[in-house]
This record gives sequence, structure tokens and C-alpha cells, in this order.
Amino acid sequence: MRRVTLFVNGTSKNGKVVAVYGTLSDLLSAASNKLGIRASSLFNGKGGLIDDISLIRDDDVLYVSEGDSFVDPQDEVNAVPVKPGAPSDWLTLNIGGRLFTTTRSTLVSKEPESMLAHMFRDKCVWGNRQDEHGAYLIDRSPEYFEPILNYLRHGQLIINEGVNIRGVLEEARFFGIEQLGDQLEAALKNTQPPNDHSPISRKEFVRFLLATPTKSELRCQGLNFSGADLSRLDLRYINFKMANLSRCNLTQANLCCSNLERADLSGANLDSGNLQGVKMLCSNAEGASLRGCNFEDPSGLKANLEGANLKGVDMEGSQMTGINLRVATLKNAKLKNCNLRGATLAGTDLELAVALHG
Repeated sequence: MRRVTLFVNGTSKNGKVVAVYGTLSDLLSAASNKLGIRASSLFNGKGGLIDDISLIRDDDVLYVSEGDSFVDPQDEVNAVPVKPGAPSDWLTLNIGGRLFTTTRSTLVSKEPESMLAHMFRDKCVWGNRQDEHGAYLIDRSPEYFEPILNYLRHGQLIINEGVNIRGVLEEARFFGIEQLGDQLEAALKNTQPPNDHSPISRKEFVRFLLATPTKSELRCQGLNFSGADLSRLDLRYINFKMANLSRCNLTQANLCCSNLERADLSGANLDSGNLQGVKMLCSNAEGASLRGCNFEDPSGLKANLEGANLKGVDMEGSQMTGINLRVATLKNAKLKNCNLRGATLAGTDLELAVALHG
């Protein structure tokens, strides 16, 4: 098995010995892990680019680059202190008064088409002004720039608690880092609470119920419960006026004296529900199931479904004594074994209603 000693390009310290196996890509991957850089090319001691693993001999000394040109390690030994503004792969950024030290290849390699890459790709920087210590001045927020620099270093989006994701997104857009911008937009969407039109779940609604005194009216006017499971809940006297209850599961729910005026109950399931004294004026219950419901109030309080859309509703076996169905639409409704004694049916559309009894 061949072994080689790897150094970061331009250095002769902190080398790592690794075994050579597989392909050149395998060796570059091992170099990345050992040296903590994003290895993309290998050079021998004379600066020759190695593009075939068969060219590597046992005990070779190789120099690993992140994409920059070969730098002779002897230059490190003979180097003089770098003066402010002198070209170097290492550089310091002054972002809004805070200093960040990084490499030119970090700013260039990950997002080659970004503004940062264009600013620092060449040794002669893109006209940036420098402070008295040679740090390049950029008038942006350091708090939002730090996650961007770390992303360029290791490719992972990490945002510390308390840092506004929207602020980081704006910085990413400013510097033209498109891939990071897409990740931040997705992260921002996940942190935003549901908007006012998002359906309310059973868990959320039960929390509301438990926090409301039993004698207080719960105002749910205009809220969206579409598709929610509200079965077997005590929903007495709740104001559901103009609420979206389409496709809701309301089986065995107690809706006594609740207000469902102009509510959308299309496709909902209210089987075996208690609807004594319910107000459903002009509600839309098209295609809903109301089998075995009780609309009859012994105290004489009548359920009011005046003007309701009950097309195709299945109300088989429901107790509907005294119910107000004035000008309601019951076209194609199933009314088998319904008790409609004393019901108000003036102007009701009963076209093709099935098995009307009572």
C-alpha cells in the first residue's frame, strides 16, 4: 500500500500521512477530511498538477489546493511580514466594524458567480477600500454575514438562535449567493406561523375550548376548520357564522343553539349530531351527511335552516319536528324516515327528494 504526506498548498507544516487507494477523487476526499479544507487538486513539490492517481509514488509529498494555483512552500519559509494591502490567500474583512479572517478560496470556490467571488477572485481586489490594518471594508451587518461566511466554509446553513433568518436572507441576496438564498427562503417559510386562512386543527381548537368558560360564547366567526376532526365535542352556543367547516367530521358533536349562519358545511359529516335550536340560515351543506341528527328541542326552540342549501344531503332518520326549512333547497336530498311534523316547508325545493315521510 502506498502512503503519501499531504500539506495544505503553500505550507510545509502540519502535514498528514494518508494511504493511497481507489481513485483520485477518493484521495481528495481523504485530504479534505484530514486537512479540514475542500480539496480540489493536488500538486507535487515542483508544482506539477497530478491528474492521475497512478502518477503518485510511495512516500511522495503532495500539496493540496482548494482550487488556487500552486504556491511553493519555500515561499512560506522566506516570507517577510505581509504589509497592509499586499496580496495573500488569507485576508481580513471589516464587516460593519467586526473583523472576519478567511481565505480568498473560501470566498471564491463555493459560489463562483456571487458578488463576493467577483470581488476577491483576483489578487487585485475589486476596488475595495481598506482600513488602517489592511482589512477590506464592507458596509453590511456582521450578525447576518457570519452565517453566510460559515456556509461558504463548509457548505452547511447554520443560524444561531436569536439571529433573524430574514436578515440573513437579505444579505445572501445582496452578495448574490443564490443557492443559500433558496435554503433561507425555505427555512423562513417553515418558521412563519400559519396565516389567517390556514385550517385550525382539532388540537388547537380543543385548546381554545378549554380556555373558555362554559357560559361564554366562543367567537369563531369566519374561521377556517376545513377538514378538521371536531367529532364528539361540546360546541353548544358557539358562533360559527360564515366559518369554513367543509369536509369536517362533526359526528356526534353537540351543536345545540350554535350559529352556523352562512357557514360552509359542504361535504361535512354531522351524523348523530345534536342540532337542537341550531341556526343554519343560508348555510351551504351541499352533499353533507346528517343521518340520525336531532333537530327537535323539547322546550320548543326550533332549528332554523331557512334558505339553506341542502342539495344531496342525507338526513335519513333525523328528528326534524318543527324545523324551519322555508325556501331551503332539498333537491336530491334523502329524507327517509325523517320526522317533519310541524315543519315549515313554504317555498322549499323538494325536487327528487327521496322517501319523504312524516
